[in-house]
Amino acid sequence: MKTELAVIGGGLSGLIAAIAAARNGTRTILIQDRPMLGGNASSEFRMHICGADHHMSRPNARETGILEEILLENKRRNPDFSYPIFDTILYEKAKKEKHLSVFLNTYMTDVSMKDGRIHSVSCVQMTNERKFSVEAEFFVDATGDGTLAAKAGAVYRIGREGRDEFGESLAPEKEDHVTMGSSLMFKARKLDHEVKFIKPDWAYSYTEDNLKMREHKSIESGYWWIELGGDKEKIIDDAEDIHDELLRVIYGIWDHIKNTLGHNAENYDLEWVSPIAGKRESRRVIGDYILRQSDIDEARVFSDAVCYGGWPMDIHTAGGFVSSGDVPTVWNHVDDVYTIPYRSFYSVNIPNLFLAGRIISASHVAFSSSRVMATCAVGGEAVGNAAAIAIQKHLNEAREVGAYIHELQQKLLKDDAFIPGFRNEDEEDKARKAHITATEAIDNGKPENVVNGIARSWKDDINAWVCNIEHQPEISLSFDKAEPIREIRLTFDSNLSREITPSIIREVLDRAEHQSPSTLVDRFTITLMKGGKKILEKECATEGQRHIIEQFDHEEADTVKIKLLSSYGEKIVKLFEVRIY
Repeated sequence: MKTELAVIGGGLSGLIAAIAAARNGTRTILIQDRPMLGGNASSEFRMHICGADHHMSRPNARETGILEEILLENKRRNPDFSYPIFDTILYEKAKKEKHLSVFLNTYMTDVSMKDGRIHSVSCVQMTNERKFSVEAEFFVDATGDGTLAAKAGAVYRIGREGRDEFGESLAPEKEDHVTMGSSLMFKARKLDHEVKFIKPDWAYSYTEDNLKMREHKSIESGYWWIELGGDKEKIIDDAEDIHDELLRVIYGIWDHIKNTLGHNAENYDLEWVSPIAGKRESRRVIGDYILRQSDIDEARVFSDAVCYGGWPMDIHTAGGFVSSGDVPTVWNHVDDVYTIPYRSFYSVNIPNLFLAGRIISASHVAFSSSRVMATCAVGGEAVGNAAAIAIQKHLNEAREVGAYIHELQQKLLKDDAFIPGFRNEDEEDKARKAHITATEAIDNGKPENVVNGIARSWKDDINAWVCNIEHQPEISLSFDKAEPIREIRLTFDSNLSREITPSIIREVLDRAEHQSPSTLVDRFTITLMKGGKKILEKECATEGQRHIIEQFDHEEADTVKIKLLSSYGEKIVKLFEVRIY
């Protein structure tokens, strides 16, 4: 079968890349080797989605765009949080895109090259034994392991660079092949009676001394530090052996918790163990630029930035759990968010290959921050939009999108992605030239903030019109002459300082609201005026989303009025951005 874009890998980065491309009208095929989408965020592994906010420690830093859309939909429909429902939301987001075809349980088995480019990939869908090939103009490797890139002959690295190569203080003195390991997760439930646990014969046994460097007081779920591989074992070649060994470890740790005094686990039952090991690191594919420690330390803003990160440089101990005398990771603090350049999102030597997820072009040290799923997700959105530009403009290479970097950046901002250091400069946005007034404004939340180009509070700037929704406040945007209106985009406040990620860890879930964010506007009206007369009034609901797009039939108006009617709880609300097209 032929398509314009083929995305291989349906974790968060691949899923969001595919959605972004399809929303731009690009015919897209998504190949996923698992029975569900979402990768390590799905019910198959259940890892919470970490990002630049570092679990609420950095205000207003949560990633937006398609990822935020997904998480807000999950918060609205799944407040008590069920992983099967989250899986369904991810699946639904993909299936509703008319330009996107999804193939689950489908393995890419081979790659066909032509004139140095990827021509097609061979696939087999395991459930029906169907074999087929996908021919595309461009491909995205979102496999996590860089499998497509490796089969295509892309240049890649495995392991740690030596300290001198990029001047990285956190790198080892000499290069080696060490990677971070893989983990298994578990979930336990508390019952109203005692539950026995008989350890399998093949599981290990542990004492408290064995676990002295591994915190295990919380016994309902865990633990990311049940990690093996990447030192003596090769993280890809020995993946099944690593998984088997992890099973021996995890059941041994549960035996220790259940059958050693002092853990108060008598009534706990082991409810779930992840069926696959979650990998942290394997191949990193080389692009035109390799992200490095200094870029993170200096909070660098690249001219071709397309997304950002901010998670600590979280470098796990070599070998993971076998190095029981060492701390499981060293949290190297990141002072500020940093941007990631477009040049890190495509292969240096395979011209039609985009990169998404943890395989992007980065050193081992920089990767220790950029690898987390929220950072991968926003990079995926950038790649999906870049691929759409490449196809729309009939480009031959992913690299050539760099000539249209301003267009790519502005498209991402328009879709509520955030790129630190950049703001809305869209010449087609009529709101930027409007005269703006409001019936009220609180403190420095003046109405003209809605067109200052930054759609969130950032650093010391509010960047929003702030008002009391009990007064049903209204903001007006007026033009010198009547203009045809086809679309209005509004960005409200979903509290980007508060936890929202799915998780099996109660502590993480408890930091989130048990509903859609209370700061979010619920209902509002849009009124179009011409010559002082009402042309149209439309009552709208956010349905739990922060980024709202309302369509109009090119009605001519010289004034747009937006009245806020209700919120999800808070009295003081914010409107960050108004765009009019």
